[in-house]
Amino acid sequence: MITVHHLNESRSQRILWLLEELGADYEIKAYARDATTRLAPDELRAVHPLGKSPVITDGDATVHESGAIIDYLIRRHGAGRLQPPVGAPEYEDYLQWLHYAEGSAMLPLMLQMYVMRLGEAGGPLHGRIASEIDNHMSYLDQALAGRDYLLGQALTGADIQMSFVGEVARAFGLLPKYPNAEAWLDRLHDRPAYKAAIERGGPYALGR
Repeated sequence: MITVHHLNESRSQRILWLLEELGADYEIKAYARDATTRLAPDELRAVHPLGKSPVITDGDATVHESGAIIDYLIRRHGAGRLQPPVGAPEYEDYLQWLHYAEGSAMLPLMLQMYVMRLGEAGGPLHGRIASEIDNHMSYLDQALAGRDYLLGQALTGADIQMSFVGEVARAFGLLPKYPNAEAWLDRLHDRPAYKAAIERGGPYALGR
């Protein structure tokens, strides 16, 4: 049985969504953020030393990091679904999106989250961060031109991994500037498996 160590209002929501898309059996071990610090509880360190979510356990395997979890679950439980065949030209694009989401696209969005808390002290950084966000969001928007999903007309794990980027951008009120990305995120949120994951995982403000 797959166990998802699920922190509320976190990236682990997309792992629940993936499992719903796959129709896989899984259970949730739920953790709550500290109401003041918004940090994960110490109990998560018993699962993985970093004390971060998402983490899954599957038999003897413990896997952390969203991209690695998505890759693992699709390889082990996907039966050929939600990724291109290994060796196909589009498989390289698929891998790049899996790594790009957290390796590049999320960085300026995370910086924006933290700099906003600095008030006026963060002012000198706003222009550069906004420029980087626009660079990445424009790239995503252009990649989605004329297609429903990142690799064409079918959902893949790349869309699931990148969904958090779109959700955070929407939370900042940025998506109207990027109509292809906005339509893509609406399309993702309309999927029955996405809605089922929200029901199982609990409130998720970014899922609006």
